[in-house]
Amino acid sequence: MRKFYNRENETARLKEVERRSHKSAQMTFVAGRRRVGKTTLLNNVFAREHTLYFFVSKNNEAVLCQEFIEEIKNKLGTDISLWAQNFAGVFSYLMDISARQRFTLIIDEFQEFYNVNPSIYSSMQNIWDTKKDQSKINLILCGSVYSMMTKIFLGAKEPLFGRATSRMKIERFGIKTIKEILRDNYPQYTNEDLLTFYLVTGGVAKYTERLADANAFTLKKIINEILYGDTFFLEEGRNTLIDEFGCDYGNYFAILSLIASSKTSRAEIESIMHIGIGGFLERLENEYSLIAKIRPVLSKPAAKTVKFRINDNFLNFWFRFIYKYRGSIEIKNYDYVKDIILRDYKTYSGHVLERYFMEKIASEENISLIGTYWEKGNQNEIDIVALNEDQKTAVIAEVKRSRTNINLNALKNKAAKLAAQLDGYNIEYRGLSMEDMG
Repeated sequence: MRKFYNRENETARLKEVERRSHKSAQMTFVAGRRRVGKTTLLNNVFAREHTLYFFVSKNNEAVLCQEFIEEIKNKLGTDISLWAQNFAGVFSYLMDISARQRFTLIIDEFQEFYNVNPSIYSSMQNIWDTKKDQSKINLILCGSVYSMMTKIFLGAKEPLFGRATSRMKIERFGIKTIKEILRDNYPQYTNEDLLTFYLVTGGVAKYTERLADANAFTLKKIINEILYGDTFFLEEGRNTLIDEFGCDYGNYFAILSLIASSKTSRAEIESIMHIGIGGFLERLENEYSLIAKIRPVLSKPAAKTVKFRINDNFLNFWFRFIYKYRGSIEIKNYDYVKDIILRDYKTYSGHVLERYFMEKIASEENISLIGTYWEKGNQNEIDIVALNEDQKTAVIAEVKRSRTNINLNALKNKAAKLAAQLDGYNIEYRGLSMEDMG
């Protein structure tokens, strides 16, 4: 049996919701990127004998309902196949029976009802509004396509808007959990191994599990697993995002590939693609939560000095090395791609190391704001600026793979204008290298 990592806070919240369902019906929507461990979490929290689990696949509604009816028969001992011919009938029955028999119902990949029969959401709204006051159901609606799940529950014109009593977003594992996974599976790991594991998995549960099962914890073993194992990692970026983007995926993939290759400004991307990308960037940021705007610390929110970055470590890696060289991947010339990854690894991992230390500082130190800094024309770039605005303290940090490449005097000179803006702050200048990852 695999060890169940982290999720203490999420587990406590789900158990509290389950406790509340003893008195009144609860509807919780649980969202998060694919592979982050939502289903594993739910299965770990809720006892199977008191839980119905419906998985919504891309299938005919009647066929799905037969699967759901079989689950009801096995768990509740009731055969409703003669009269429940659609999902509205199944859900109406469950709301009725939950008035006298308490249970949890998990509907996984809930957003797929859009492809099965979108009127299901309206039917659920009517049934919920009519019967929830008599019900003790603990209804968990779980989905992986974040933009669609958000629309279903937070879109003002959607039938289920305002119906959820709780909502949760399941995040990737943080650095502390990644280290725990490495200690349990490969206790002799080095900081280089930690950086590579963080760089590729980004703390996504399924990716950590796949690499652990393959005993792949070093740079070469991880790359070999990605390129020469089964096709899971090679296809994963496309599989993760194709449902989000649909037929428009080509332009979205091109933008993400350019950002992953350090073309991080709108002007740079548009000069290569020769189209306006404002709408694409807006949706990537606000609907899909895949990219973030980066502005220099202390700049005004409306400042035009903006860069973009991909939020997800794995997707950044996939677009940088797998999608970009998809021609070689398609003809199975994996050695060519491996050589490129190894050639560019030190430069690429140096940028990821900056992200590692940002996350480490944010989780371990008492700060109110963290980011990066640069001046016009990308001059005087500073890797990390962390502020405690209440106590008037600041950390200004340079990040390098090797400590020998850090020059604090040069850092202070680069930070002169920034330090002037931080008048009255107690400023600490730091050099952070791979030796400081622990």
